[in-house]
Amino acid sequence: MRKPQSLRAQLVARLTLPLIAVVVLDAAVSYFVALHYADRAYDSWLLDSAKSLAQEVKTQKDKVTFDLPPIAVEVFRWDAMDKTFFKVESAEAGFIAGDRALPSPALAAMAADAPLFSDGEIQGRKVRIVSVLTASAGGDSGDVLVSVAETLNKRRGMMNEILLAVVAPQLLLLLVTGLHIWVGINRGLSPLRDLATLIGQRSARELDPIPDTNVPLEVRSLTHTINALLQRLGAALAAQQRFIENAAHQLRTPLAGLKVHAERALAADSPDAMKPALSHIKHSADRVAHLSSQLLVLAGSESVSQGSRPFQALDLAALAKACCMDWVYKALEQEIELGFDAPRIPVSIKGDETLLRELLNNLLDNSICYSNPGGRINVTVLADPPGWVVKDDGPGIRPEEAERIFERFYRIPGSRGEGCGLGLAIVKEIADLHAAQIKVGPGVGGNGTGISVLFGRQTRAG
Repeated sequence: MRKPQSLRAQLVARLTLPLIAVVVLDAAVSYFVALHYADRAYDSWLLDSAKSLAQEVKTQKDKVTFDLPPIAVEVFRWDAMDKTFFKVESAEAGFIAGDRALPSPALAAMAADAPLFSDGEIQGRKVRIVSVLTASAGGDSGDVLVSVAETLNKRRGMMNEILLAVVAPQLLLLLVTGLHIWVGINRGLSPLRDLATLIGQRSARELDPIPDTNVPLEVRSLTHTINALLQRLGAALAAQQRFIENAAHQLRTPLAGLKVHAERALAADSPDAMKPALSHIKHSADRVAHLSSQLLVLAGSESVSQGSRPFQALDLAALAKACCMDWVYKALEQEIELGFDAPRIPVSIKGDETLLRELLNNLLDNSICYSNPGGRINVTVLADPPGWVVKDDGPGIRPEEAERIFERFYRIPGSRGEGCGLGLAIVKEIADLHAAQIKVGPGVGGNGTGISVLFGRQTRAG
């Protein structure tokens, strides 16, 4: 499992790392700029030294000489930090004076009016070399190459001083800035800590909105979201409480009947006297079983809404035909004609087969229960938009009752039958889960009730 990351650490990293990168980049640029100008200064000194040595090159009787007293050579070489080397040579005379081991460029590569700077190594030390080509004074003995080299101690010392002078203030600036960033982030996150403390002190049943009077604007979106969630939780808990109370009330009546008729059956002194009581017991048990089945369907629809069961491709026509076949015998018992009409092509949607079957079963059960003997029920499958229409020629539903019939445990006053008011509530729950639209209209021949379930758009794929 991935370890959760600290918001404070992420903010510090995202604010500090770019600052560190800028400081490092600035130090590097400053260092190389200083190195460039320091090299120019020391290279200029080297060039002056090479030119001064070149002035000591003479030609006598067609012979190149380099006459520099030892004391002058010692003064030339003296340096408190670096060691200086030189070399004088020509194509005709070869090596003339200085340090034979000092590397020098080929004479052919040299131009008379341009010094040549290069890096080399002598006696295991890295050196900076400048070479100048000069004509021998007083003769025609060819060009003479004078090379002067110096170790890099002064250059490195200067670079270290420059780097220290540049980096030290920037490190101090980085430290101070980092401290301010840390303090600022802690202060910025304090409303979240206060909000967490406030929520942690609440009880599980305290669903009042969180006050956001002193909450920063950026945190208010979080408090508004939490308050909206608390409001939905409160509504859900209230609905759950009403559902439990209504379910208990609905179960109380058939269970009380079971108890009374069971006592009657126990008090009967013959099988014939027990039969009416047993018949009532069966009827009450059927009501309890039907109510329990509907409660389980509602619980199943909630599990599907939470994503525990994916939708699958279904054929509305095939599903409607199978459901109608299951209700044919009950319709015949009530002397009701059950009609079915569907297009020849498959009508496909994505949904939960068990719940959609329950939806249509509840519509058919409702129509058969409230239709008159000798009446008619039509089930029609629509292709565009895909959906079902169930019409009957029963007593119908008044317009002012059209919305309330889908509430849980609501029954139209004065309606016949022994329903518990959950059938159409289940239809509405399953339709909402499938993003379907429910319409209530007239039934067969303009009489009775027609309920359409239209699957216009799909919210989930299987």
